[in-house]
Amino acid sequence: MGKLVIVAIGGNSLVKDNGLDSVQDQYEAVCDTAVNIADMVEQDFNVVVTHGNGPQVGFGLRRSEIAGEVAGMPSVPLVNCVADTQGGIGYQIQQALTNEFSKRGINKKVATVITQVEVSIDDPNFKNPTKPVGSFFTLEQAELMKKEHPDWIFIEDSGRGYRRVVPSPKPIDILEKDAIKSLIDAGYVVIAIGGGGIPVVKTEENTYEGIDAVIDKDFATSLLAEQINAEILIITTGVSRVCINFGKPNQKALENITVEETKQYVEEGHFPAGSMLPKIEASLHFMKKNGSRVIITDPESLKDAIIGKAGTHIIKSGH
Repeated sequence: MGKLVIVAIGGNSLVKDNGLDSVQDQYEAVCDTAVNIADMVEQDFNVVVTHGNGPQVGFGLRRSEIAGEVAGMPSVPLVNCVADTQGGIGYQIQQALTNEFSKRGINKKVATVITQVEVSIDDPNFKNPTKPVGSFFTLEQAELMKKEHPDWIFIEDSGRGYRRVVPSPKPIDILEKDAIKSLIDAGYVVIAIGGGGIPVVKTEENTYEGIDAVIDKDFATSLLAEQINAEILIITTGVSRVCINFGKPNQKALENITVEETKQYVEEGHFPAGSMLPKIEASLHFMKKNGSRVIITDPESLKDAIIGKAGTHIIKSGH
């Protein structure tokens, strides 16, 4: 088998536009991404796919709320919304990849693993929520929703509007990692830890129970990459290359940078906390462990990025 590559797809990249956010619209976006992943498989890379769920879990929470208001339906807890989106998006990616492989005559099977990820009940993020979910709102819309839901917290998200934030604890362990490894060894393209995984905490009785939170999918992907010994981590985002001095006259796109250079850029404050910084931090964690390369790029550039013709490549040293 070829090199083991883990590809993280952003939840926002599956919603092309605020007016194009139906399930069918999402499936069409997934099909576009499946083409890019199939290109990598054709190049003999062994691929594991993870994905975000920020917009989708927000939609699920809102549907639950409306169903409660209109028809008295019982509410769906956040942890269950994470599980629901993991299954729903996983199904779409699984089907899209299966169909794309069939079109190309690629003899590969695809499986989605509903994945639980352990977090600590003492994680400080439970008291200081930071993870944006759901749609973007104007300041006026956010203030109206805050009046309806005094316990909700909104933040301004990278100049794109205001979004609700929920707890986002750090992942500790991936419970289904052995099942994921077995499927990889059997030649499957595996879709796992959707939305960062279903957050669970260990009880005093040594059992697990779900907890309301959304784990950052890039941190969870980095941990999975470490636990399954992936060689390359690819994080997709809205830009083909990471930039420093973003939005300024001296903006510069980064092609090949070392771990030390990346750390320096972090210290200089080049990466916004709500968008690029978690991706960079997850990348550095992976490189600190057993990773040989991290690539950050947009989904359209995957085919070129994996062979060094696109994307930002973080490497241990030298160019």
